[in-house]
Amino acid sequence: MTTTEPPPTERPVVARRAKTRPGDRIFSRSAQVAGILILVILAGVAAFLVREALPTFTADPSEIDGGEGFFSYVWPLVFGTLAAAVIALIVATPLALGIALFISHYAPRRLAQGLGYIVDLLAAIPSVVFGLWGIQWLAPQVQPAWGWLADNLGFIPFFSGPASATGRTMMTAGLVLAVMILPIITAISREVFLQTPTLHEEAALALGATRWEMIRMAVIPFGRPGIISGIMLGLGRALGETMAVAMVLSTGGFTWSMVTAGNNTIAAEIALDFPESSGLKTNTLIAAGLVLFAITLAVNMFARWIVSRRSEFSGAN
Repeated sequence: MTTTEPPPTERPVVARRAKTRPGDRIFSRSAQVAGILILVILAGVAAFLVREALPTFTADPSEIDGGEGFFSYVWPLVFGTLAAAVIALIVATPLALGIALFISHYAPRRLAQGLGYIVDLLAAIPSVVFGLWGIQWLAPQVQPAWGWLADNLGFIPFFSGPASATGRTMMTAGLVLAVMILPIITAISREVFLQTPTLHEEAALALGATRWEMIRMAVIPFGRPGIISGIMLGLGRALGETMAVAMVLSTGGFTWSMVTAGNNTIAAEIALDFPESSGLKTNTLIAAGLVLFAITLAVNMFARWIVSRRSEFSGAN
């Protein structure tokens, strides 16, 4: 008679926690403190702007510049800020993407490295230099073009004349901003394009795609979130740029035309008027800064939303 032995009882597997080193704990706590500190600083800036701007919203409208209240004062500045930023994006985005694609997929390695360094150096040029370049060289060069637009496309409100005789218009300021944000968009797009999996590119080429078709089907879809992020960073730079725009425009008022003198941005208005302001005028300028703060925050939130919707094209997936 054979007897079967009972199966041995299995011991439960106890997961061992990895031993945390002191350096890991210090780094983790430091990262947490840094993240919390950023939120605290952001909240502090917002609280300061709201507190200092309150007298503007409660003051008599006749005491605000223009005599019609704060919103009548600030909306031309909002229009000028957005107009200059949009012009800069329209000009800089195609150029930046073309330069990034040329450096990453067309240029020889030595030429690509040198061209990449040159483009990156543009980001190190001070805003004052860009402003002087815009006043002394760019404005006289583009003034005939603005005159042609006013003569031939003047029926469009954005090109209505008479064109500025000096060329220091919102269009000129937008071109200066385009040059300033060009290295930001180019650098981010270039690095994103270089991260495209080689297998994706080789698979497209193996199926008979040309180089451009490979870029259109494999590289650009993979790098779309990074492209959007670079564009939004450039937009943030264009919205907040102060010195270059103030030097090119140096005027106020409002006009729909982009080729005539007039208009200004929020940042340039603050830079030009704040040194000599006092009392309610200071509160008004701070309230304008609060509006710029809200616009920048809204742009960044919108960018995050776009990137999250395109997450299926990210490199992690």
